[in-house]
Amino acid sequence: MNDAREILHEGQWLRLVRIGHWESCERVHGEGMAVIVIAVTPSDEVLFVEQYRIPLGAHTIEMPAGLVGDDPAHSTLLEAAREELIEETGWAPGRLELLLAGPTSAGLTNERIAFVRARDLVRVGAGGGIGDERITVHAVPRREAPAWLMRKHAEGYELDLKLWAGLWMIERNPDGSPAD
Repeated sequence: MNDAREILHEGQWLRLVRIGHWESCERVHGEGMAVIVIAVTPSDEVLFVEQYRIPLGAHTIEMPAGLVGDDPAHSTLLEAAREELIEETGWAPGRLELLLAGPTSAGLTNERIAFVRARDLVRVGAGGGIGDERITVHAVPRREAPAWLMRKHAEGYELDLKLWAGLWMIERNPDGSPAD
């Protein structure tokens, strides 16, 4: 097997590499790690974020998420999860729990994402992201969340498929046991 690694192009955030005969994309920062934050407000509302995603040419609905290590101050999974939740939604977690990490698209990228459950949320700001992110925050009653997501899909929004794993992990641990 030829494991020779060749960088085909490197940008500010991504690099295209050839390893043997296979081409793939890598994150430039944070060893390819990202976090997705599963957050429910004290009023039992699931926090979703909406933003325009250039690669899709469409608005998406996602759970708060971000890269680990794109800012040296947020170099651990839990630090990144805390900061992304605050920046994107305006809610701060009282505690965070790392649930599971794994690849996002194993044939395309080295990126891995960690699911982090946020507990004991406190409102600390408006959210909306930083810079030009233009994030819209949606707080949706938990029992209505799947139907709300499908209505957004019918309206033309792209839905991150990890949303359904996140909804499942509000009440359960990755092994299926009840979340405490």
